[in-house]
Amino acid sequence: MSLRTVIVDDEPLAREFLQMLLSEHKDIEVVAQCRNGQETISYLQAKPVDLLFLDVQMPEVDGFDVVAKLGLRQLPPTVFVTAYHEHAVRAFDVHAVDYLTKPVDAERLATALERVREKITAKAALLTQEQLTAILNGLRNTAEGLNTYPSRFLVREGEKEILISTDSIDWIEAADYYACLHVNGRRYMLRESIGDLAGKLDPRQFIRIHRSTIVNLDHVREIYRDGHAESSIVLKDGQRLKMSKVGRQKLAALGKT
Repeated sequence: MSLRTVIVDDEPLAREFLQMLLSEHKDIEVVAQCRNGQETISYLQAKPVDLLFLDVQMPEVDGFDVVAKLGLRQLPPTVFVTAYHEHAVRAFDVHAVDYLTKPVDAERLATALERVREKITAKAALLTQEQLTAILNGLRNTAEGLNTYPSRFLVREGEKEILISTDSIDWIEAADYYACLHVNGRRYMLRESIGDLAGKLDPRQFIRIHRSTIVNLDHVREIYRDGHAESSIVLKDGQRLKMSKVGRQKLAALGKT
């Protein structure tokens, strides 16, 4: 029996990558890709689905809203997809809910699918109202609490994965749907847009000084005004980065100039 599956993510590359990984599993039939929460709600209200891969962070109607608006009766077995590597993962573990962290790993996906199959076989895929409430509260606290800024990122380095402390990041450079972390002269690719990162990082430490650049203020050595509208920043390692007028205004608002 094939599991009719829907993938939900506001990033096209993320949806395509997950569908590619799922294509290796013969019992998974991806019947739709949804670009946002409202599209997901409309689809699930109209058509039966066996499995849902639901991104947590989406603009306007996020993963929390999708779950809340659908309710338990219309919510299919769900694997959450999240960028949080600490609080959300622990929340899912405590409540025995399947999850994937970005970037999705093929082996971890296989494990999640096996858990889903076991739950469906046991007719226990749906969450109780108490479990659902606890999960939503735990995730909302993670996303909205005062200490939600990530302290590290999980990145690939060749055949392995390593943890990069956010404090060690000198600056971040936009690279299409990815972000390039510059750390002590080395580069690490993170599968998140620079816009998403700008919203996650502590604004007291990380400032988006240009549409393609985020800088760690703790690593800034000097600030130069190159003209009426343009400025630049020099990091402690000597790297010089262009700063837009808006970026300088943000810096001035923090009292760092």
